[in-house]
Amino acid sequence: MTDTLRLVFPQWQGGGLPLYHLGALLLAWLAPEATGPVLEIDVPPPSGAELPVEGGIRARRAVLAQADAAMAALRQHQPARVVVLGGDCGVDLAPFAYLADRYDDLAVLWVDAHPDVMGMAQTPNAHAMVLAQLLGEGDAEFVARVPRHLVPGRVMYAGLYDMSPVERATLDRLGAQVATPGDLREGSGIVLDWLRDAGARHLAIHLDLDVLDPAQLRSLYFSRPDAPPGAFDGIPQGRMKIDEVVRLLSEVAAKVPVVGLGITEFLPWDAATLRDMLRKLPLLNAGG
Repeated sequence: MTDTLRLVFPQWQGGGLPLYHLGALLLAWLAPEATGPVLEIDVPPPSGAELPVEGGIRARRAVLAQADAAMAALRQHQPARVVVLGGDCGVDLAPFAYLADRYDDLAVLWVDAHPDVMGMAQTPNAHAMVLAQLLGEGDAEFVARVPRHLVPGRVMYAGLYDMSPVERATLDRLGAQVATPGDLREGSGIVLDWLRDAGARHLAIHLDLDVLDPAQLRSLYFSRPDAPPGAFDGIPQGRMKIDEVVRLLSEVAAKVPVVGLGITEFLPWDAATLRDMLRKLPLLNAGG
C-alpha cells in the first residue's frame, strides 16, 4: 500500500487526437517532482493509422484495455491518493472508479467547460462520455468498469456555462449542480457550500485544462493552429482564468481532503510544430 500514486496516462484514442499522447508526457515532465511512486500506463503511441469505430465508440478495445491496465495498477498499489496526468478526459475513468470504491463518501468536483455526459448518439469519442459512465450511465462495457457509481448529489461542475440540449437534459435529470465561471469570479463560496451540504469527507478533482480561457493558455483544443475559421462555432470555450482555478482548488483542498487529481487535455501545439520541424533538419534528421 502506498500513500500517493502518480499515474502518467498518455491516452489519446478516447479523444481521437494524437497530440494528447505528447501532451501527457510533456505534462508529466513539467509537473513538480513526485514524492511517491510514478507509473506510466502503457499506451501505444500514434502511428498515423485511422482509429476504428467499434460498437459506436472509437478505439473501444484500446480504451477499455488501457482502463483495465490503470485499474490493475491501482489495485496492486492500493494508494490512498491518486494523481493522474493525461491524456484525454477518459483517463479518469479507472482512477475515479477506484477512489469511489475505496471511499464510499467520495465527492467529485468536475472542473471543465463540457459536462462529459454524451452518448454514442452524439459522439464516438469516449472522453466525452466519462462522467456519465462514472455515474452508471452509458455503454455497458465501460459502466462495468465502475464497481461503485458516483452519487449525483456528490458531483459538482465548476466552469461549465453552456451545453447541448441532450447534455442539459441529462444534467437536469441527474440533478448535478453547476458553478459557472461567473459564479466563481469573486470566490469559491458556491462550491464550498456544496461540499458542506453534501457531507463530503473525501474529494476527487477532474481538471480539464480547456476550462481555461484560451487567451491565457495556447495549449488547448480551441487554440488549434490549423483550425479553419468557424471550426469551433457553437462549442463552449473555457472562460476561467488560471488564478481563479488555482484559488478554487486551493480553497476546496483546505476544507476537504483531496484524494484524487486528474489533469487532462493538454495539447502542446507549438511543441509539436517544433518537433516536426526538427525532424526535417540536417544532422538532426540523421541522428546527429
